[in-house]
Amino acid sequence: MPCPALPDGFDFTDPDLLHHRVPLPEYAELRRAEPVRWIAQPHGLAGFDDDGYWAVTRHADVKYVSTHPELFSSYLNTAIIRFNEHIERDAIDAQRLILLNMDPPEHTRVRQIVQRVFTPRAIRALEDALRTRAHSIAQDALAQPGPFDFVTRIACELPLQAIAELIGIPQDDRAKIFDWSNKMIAYDDPEYAITEEVGQESATELIAYAMNMAADRKQCPAEDIVTTLVAAEDEGNLASDEFGFFVLMLAVAGNETTRNAITHGMHAFLTHPDQWELYKRERPATAAEEIVRWATPVNSFQRTATQDTELGGQLIRKGDRVGLFYAAANHDPEVFENPDAFDITRDPNPHLGFGGGGPHFCLGKSLAVLEIDLIFHAVADALPNLRPAGDPRRLRSAWINGIKELQVSAD
Repeated sequence: MPCPALPDGFDFTDPDLLHHRVPLPEYAELRRAEPVRWIAQPHGLAGFDDDGYWAVTRHADVKYVSTHPELFSSYLNTAIIRFNEHIERDAIDAQRLILLNMDPPEHTRVRQIVQRVFTPRAIRALEDALRTRAHSIAQDALAQPGPFDFVTRIACELPLQAIAELIGIPQDDRAKIFDWSNKMIAYDDPEYAITEEVGQESATELIAYAMNMAADRKQCPAEDIVTTLVAAEDEGNLASDEFGFFVLMLAVAGNETTRNAITHGMHAFLTHPDQWELYKRERPATAAEEIVRWATPVNSFQRTATQDTELGGQLIRKGDRVGLFYAAANHDPEVFENPDAFDITRDPNPHLGFGGGGPHFCLGKSLAVLEIDLIFHAVADALPNLRPAGDPRRLRSAWINGIKELQVSAD
């Protein structure tokens, strides 16, 4: 099998590359010729004391790594595949307190607690409020004359409100949560002029805010989710700092990713008008899952090998980092018929947009699907003639597949 023809120095985590596009042609080449391939980097470029990582591009291999935490650790180097090269190792290690970066058995303990937030009953309890909010968001956009930014006017608010409703953040504080979460993931984009230090400060402020919420509920329990998670700590609930890191994860995993799925979904509809007409006419229940497959809001997470092992015909050495490229897996023709087509009736749709299974499968999948369903129902009702008014402007990020601006017009 010939080696894939990638340019020298090509790096799937290069934020300059991802600022412009998702490298689907290069993913296809790797899946065909070398589905697990070593990607060399200058030493320490990604913030780690190494010289690169293994790129995993096939659906089956991404699932295998995801479902074998005993072989592939989230804890050793965290799940974030690329930090700023100047980050201190202590700052990386501090992120091990986030659920995303834990391994069993500690991950199992914390996940069993926080699953209480995402029970079917808890999600159903939010549905009416979120439907009303989605309707209001779309109506407000309709009332404004001229073109507008879909990201700030429509896509941003519902995921933020969902997380805030879920954990009971007062309305007056919600803008702060949104601002902090933005700063935590935008440090690669020079337009925002946000340094790694500002991102860390924002994370610290959000954690402190959540810890204060937890302390308040321990003093004065209420009939809410925070009390359920933190009261009676000795009975298997979260410590205040654990709750703080849980809210930090929600702010990124629950807010940023769903917002970007919604924005990518709208752009997909605008560039596939036949699918928009189909959606407006039939509202298929399969649409949200296809939007997530198409969007794949997380470009990649990583794992670190805990021992020498084989994957895709390659020997992975203990300590090697392994990059899971979800968009590559979500375009695997071995799994998806006509994977490059945006098809909102696709069924079955075993995409990995919520992770590859295993212990880190997305806790909030049902909430994210609900939000996507609700916002597109609202947009289709209030803004059925929405059309593009400019090209999307992508976020410069090594791991988030983000759109920071999408100008549209309803006139």
